[in-house]
Amino acid sequence: MTNAAVADADLAPGVPRSGWHWAPYWVLAFVALWPAPGIAEGVLVLGALAAIIKLLVTRFRGGTELLSGPAWALTSALFFAYWLPQLFSAFDAVDTRHAFYKTATALRYLPFLWLVASAVADRRGRRITFGGLAIIAGVWTLDALLQALSGTSPLFWGLDALKQAIEHRPMCSAEEIAAVDRLSGILGPCNLKLGIVLASLSPFALYVAGRRFGSVGWIIAVALVGMVILLGGARASWITYALVLVFSGWRLLGWKKLAGVFAFGAVLLLVLTLTVPQVRERVERTSQALTADESGLDDALSGRGRIWGAALCMAREHPVNGVGARSFREAFPACDPEPDEIPAWGSGPAFHAHQIVLEILSETGLLGLLLWLSGAALAWRAWRYADADARDRARPAMLALAVTVFPFNTHLAFYSTFWGGLTLLLAALFAGSLLARREKLPAEVAAAE
Repeated sequence: MTNAAVADADLAPGVPRSGWHWAPYWVLAFVALWPAPGIAEGVLVLGALAAIIKLLVTRFRGGTELLSGPAWALTSALFFAYWLPQLFSAFDAVDTRHAFYKTATALRYLPFLWLVASAVADRRGRRITFGGLAIIAGVWTLDALLQALSGTSPLFWGLDALKQAIEHRPMCSAEEIAAVDRLSGILGPCNLKLGIVLASLSPFALYVAGRRFGSVGWIIAVALVGMVILLGGARASWITYALVLVFSGWRLLGWKKLAGVFAFGAVLLLVLTLTVPQVRERVERTSQALTADESGLDDALSGRGRIWGAALCMAREHPVNGVGARSFREAFPACDPEPDEIPAWGSGPAFHAHQIVLEILSETGLLGLLLWLSGAALAWRAWRYADADARDRARPAMLALAVTVFPFNTHLAFYSTFWGGLTLLLAALFAGSLLARREKLPAEVAAAE
């Protein structure tokens, strides 16, 4: 059978589909609704309940028709590498009752991750899911470019108008809108995460662009997404996107052409630095890191040096299981290295460590770090021993997950509802696509009958 026939085997008559053939659409609905966090969380919970009901009705029989045995195991193991540190840290958390409540509610992620992994367990599911994620990233990119030209995000304007019609109040306050200093896109001025979210989703957009339109399509997608990420203003997203370009571009273009892409990116950054005040401010602030002065370094890091000092203090004071997941803000005043100084972020305590290793150490301790490392080791082992076909089909999800948790960068809070959900989603996409179940081809089905 030709490669084309194999690729389309899941559409052929007589080839059984997954019992969760609706799963890809559920996953895409969850991602598309991220601009409305409450509704997205509802979709997650309903998906988790649907997965549990489906498994109970079938009495967990036919599980390999949904996921392969290794995919069941890896998806579950990655979840527990995330969840067990949260559980163990709850015993000594600042607010123990709240910590155990958050830990218990986090169990909703496990059946949802099974659902996500099953969405990419066959060719049809991967095509719908990866293609859908690429479309979502592309639409959000074009919407943000329209905002850069006109000053208004059409998609956010529509969402805001809908919310005002239903609830008679806007999505963002006037103060939040006035304080915005970067491109916000569909997520809005009260949720300035567009750059980092697009950077984490960009492997899917670039994968589909390169697969359908070759190197020219990949380069155009790189330029459009890259412009939005630069205007998004989050320097962490710049690092994330650079990693995506390195590890996706060299396979398609080779090192010489990829160097040309980065040269174009440098020129684009220079132009935006000269013409866009927000980009210029971030470049100037970053350049302060080159000074030997400690205050200059902390200013370049937007006060994160002070936050990291507090995180190390928490790790020293609570080395075994930390201060509790999401208890950083309560523990911060006691560990603030400069309690009498006004922080660079304004007022109040820091909410999280802004760095994955320090977040894990401060909030979940050495025990949490060991569990996270065990999850990373299992993911790496699965990738290392997978065959070439498995790696190829999982490459977009692998790259998205790897750059999101890249330790030499700054990060959002991994135990927050939004960023934790995004990270676990990518982990399930990786496990489900890498360890996809073997599908019977039409000839095999006919022979069995």
